[in-house]
Amino acid sequence: MSCAFLSRLFMFLVLATPASSVISGPKASLRFSRFLDPSNLMYLLWDFDIKAEIITFELRVQTTGWVGLGITNRYTNVGADLVVGGVLPEGNIYFSDHHVVDDDTLEEDGSQDAKLLSLTQDAVYTTMRFSRPFRSCDPHDTDILDETNRVLAAYGLDDTIRLERNRTFVKSIYLLQIIHPDDLTTPGVTIIHDLEIRDFLIPEDDTTYICTFLPLPIVKKKHHIYKFEGKITPHNETMVHHILVYACGNASSLPTGLNDCYGGDPAFSLCSQVIIGWAVGGNIYQFPDDVGFSLGTALDPQWIRLEVHYSNFNGLTGVYDSSGIRLYYTPELRRYDVGVLQLGFFTFPIHFIPPGAQNFRSYGLCKTGQFEEMNGEPIPDLRVQGYMLHTHLSGRRIKAVQYRNGSQLRIICKDDAYDFNLQEVRDLKEEVVIKMGDELLVECDYQTLDRTMLTFGGPSTLNEMCLIFLFYYPRNNISSCMGMPDIMHVVRELGQDPADNMEAMVMLNDIEWNNESIQKAEEVCRDSEQIVIIKSVNEMVRNETGWIPAIISPPPGPCLESSGGKVESQDNISFQSISKTPSDSSPSSPIRQFFSSVLVGTSTLFGILSGFLDEI
Repeated sequence: MSCAFLSRLFMFLVLATPASSVISGPKASLRFSRFLDPSNLMYLLWDFDIKAEIITFELRVQTTGWVGLGITNRYTNVGADLVVGGVLPEGNIYFSDHHVVDDDTLEEDGSQDAKLLSLTQDAVYTTMRFSRPFRSCDPHDTDILDETNRVLAAYGLDDTIRLERNRTFVKSIYLLQIIHPDDLTTPGVTIIHDLEIRDFLIPEDDTTYICTFLPLPIVKKKHHIYKFEGKITPHNETMVHHILVYACGNASSLPTGLNDCYGGDPAFSLCSQVIIGWAVGGNIYQFPDDVGFSLGTALDPQWIRLEVHYSNFNGLTGVYDSSGIRLYYTPELRRYDVGVLQLGFFTFPIHFIPPGAQNFRSYGLCKTGQFEEMNGEPIPDLRVQGYMLHTHLSGRRIKAVQYRNGSQLRIICKDDAYDFNLQEVRDLKEEVVIKMGDELLVECDYQTLDRTMLTFGGPSTLNEMCLIFLFYYPRNNISSCMGMPDIMHVVRELGQDPADNMEAMVMLNDIEWNNESIQKAEEVCRDSEQIVIIKSVNEMVRNETGWIPAIISPPPGPCLESSGGKVESQDNISFQSISKTPSDSSPSSPIRQFFSSVLVGTSTLFGILSGFLDEI
């Protein structure tokens, strides 16, 4: 106990020094940044060392009070970690690693895993920079993984550390994006081309899919699209759900104007290969330096189908939209042509998710054994560089797994904290090589505790999807490879006797859905024979069958022990009891009084310590 007491006391003495003492030399620039609150009062910068597995944060907040930053989960901030710090009026600092006990209570961690790099304050901002490991050995610290992270940020107007709802924010961020656009080469010649709809009056319906056919840029020689971004009409950000660009095959004529994407026009089937996409939360994306999407050759599409999905849940009227995709292309050619392969569960009409499910898994299998025959020539290995994940509102987790010769090779990509409002193209840490004959499995987890009716696969935001888009090179003619269970077998195993697939889907409504039937439905779908549907860019379709292989989850990597000291349980400090002293009695809060007393009584304190050491 005495050693722990001295250790903690020494740490307080170190921290109770002028803020300038914790700034050591020039600060390294941080590549990534994001505002964390709607009013843009909280600005986060960060960067990371992928090999050392250390991440550095800098939080700038428009306040002269305390600031805090940490990681939380989807459902509650209780249990979240939160690193807090601030600068006292006298110029002294405080900084510590905590976790959230309840709605307004913080408790200091037993292990101090955040390393303070600088903490400053001026008349406008409090700025705190610190580093921490991706995965510490403290159970109170939330791991930072290669997936969506929910960043928790909070601040106060003074040094009274208390969580307040209107000053506490959670934002989903993919913190470990391996490539920053500034790391990539910008061509010497860039041409910008917008693919967009024009002055479309958004209907009052919850869900609208509107499509139009547009020409790609006409070029006399080959060019490469090297970058793209969503071009969203200002103030319509909450209504534009996603935008997809489909390459069109050869056609003598295509529909003109704006049309319902799923109205049954057979011409729409001529444009089924996704080449570029943007969804809610997406940012500008630039391909790695050696790849780009080809324009101008005989093999390249001349027309595209632009699909815009609107979600107007508030029934707003009189809203016009001209959103689309902005392309950046160049005559300075890259080495490879990029392609996009769509994987997952064949969306309609077989996909279903029971109501009231805490967790329900769906699977879509892809078998690549027929790719070369459908392509018309040998296909070299697919080298996957990036991916985009897509489910709707009930999606919680999604992953793609690769198998070769009957054995699991790797998990290609995953997100166990998937957020519908953050859908973006992400780069892989290392290229993944897919050989012909490999199997690819997509698993999606859903939660429907808030639903009383079945959720079916479909285009509406209230329907569901289970899709992963792989960005790979060199390009071939296969556009999608997706699976679905034998629905007749599934429904019969659930006690019904359908005559065909459509009747089977209808009979799902007759089942009494409870925990037992939900679990059985998931097991039957997993164990059923899968129908695999493969499509090429020229609309060739092949079916085959397969079985869902087991998924082996790798163990977590090693954690990093703290170098910031330990705290015995009896030494924990709870901020729940810290409250502002009424102004009519004293202008100083208890935390200010504590640090002031430490500084004023330094000589006396060391005298006491000297006597204490003599006694032990």
